[in-house]
Amino acid sequence: MATNTSERVGAALELLTTALRPYVEREFTSVHGKYWVTTITQSWRNEIEWIDDNTPHLDASVLLRMMWDNWNSVFNKTLGQAERSLVSELRTARNNWAHQKPFTADDAARTLDSCERLAAAVSAPEAAEIKAMRFALQREVFAEADRATKKAARAAVSAGNGTLTPWREVIQPHEDVASGSYQQAEFAADLWQVHLNQGSPEY
Repeated sequence: MATNTSERVGAALELLTTALRPYVEREFTSVHGKYWVTTITQSWRNEIEWIDDNTPHLDASVLLRMMWDNWNSVFNKTLGQAERSLVSELRTARNNWAHQKPFTADDAARTLDSCERLAAAVSAPEAAEIKAMRFALQREVFAEADRATKKAARAAVSAGNGTLTPWREVIQPHEDVASGSYQQAEFAADLWQVHLNQGSPEY
């Protein structure tokens, strides 16, 4: 599932980028004006990929860094500490994804959940798409776990059928039972006789 989970994380980060870009641009413009890009990127301009001289490529990595570096001056006006924690967590997840580190199903579900929460915090419609992706991943994980459980149960039954000794070889029946000379009534107590204290000693 590693490749599949990595692909899901990548898709969620793309949706998060779409969700954050207009929000980040709006918040920076409100604080720094039309030419906010020059102000925000002046100390790390060479670390960014540029579409042209004035337009940076705002991918998830750049957007999340911008939010983190300018939290107190810009973003804490509309977001809280919980969202700041999400930004930090998602920066790590994005770096792990970019360096092709494997994501377990739990790692991927956690990352998708964080993407969804941050997108929802900025009122982006992409939050619903990320949520649907997270549900799909969880259904797949549950289905896989169910298949594994059923497979293990079938293996256990199969192994048991091959090793259990037949009961007739473990417990020898009484001679009259083995020969078929018993009376059927001998297998059941006559409760009325027991009540009258007339039953056989075994009762």
